[in-house]
Parts: sequence; C-alpha cells; structure tokens
Amino acid sequence: MKIVRINPIKSEGGGKTAAFLDVQTEDGITLKGFRLVNGSNGLFLSSPDQKGKDGKYYETVILPKEMKGELEKMAIDEYNKSKQ
Repeated sequence: MKIVRINPIKSEGGGKTAAFLDVQTEDGITLKGFRLVNGSNGLFLSSPDQKGKDGKYYETVILPKEMKGELEKMAIDEYNKSKQ
C-alpha cells in the first residue's frame, strides 16, 4: 500500500482531524477518505466511515490490525514531512 494524497488541515476551530488521505493498494485500487485524527494519545488513523440510520458512524473499509498499524505509521510519517 502507498499513500497517494495527503491533505493536512489547518485547524483554527479546534477540530480533531489533522489530515485527509487516500491510499492505493498494490493492485491499483484507490481507497479515499482515511483521516489522521488528534486523539488523547497522539495521532491515529481513522478508516472511512458512513453515518447509519441510527445516527452512529460505521467504518466502510475494514483493515487487518497489522495492515492498519503499518498504514498508520506511514501516514504519520508523511504528515510530519508535509508539516515541515
């Protein structure tokens, strides 16, 4: 997997989203809508989600834990490079 686009957000309103990013698989499939979020323990990767009829948000892309961890590390590194 590789990150094909990262768009850092200049948060003046105190929002928790730090950046939006798109990911491309080895097969050329692009997954849009990942977010880097400022949490209480630092940045973490949030998968694309959609609001259900019950008002709760549900992930639309489910990644295995180890794959999500690798992607999160790549995204945080790329985000830090873009901030310099």
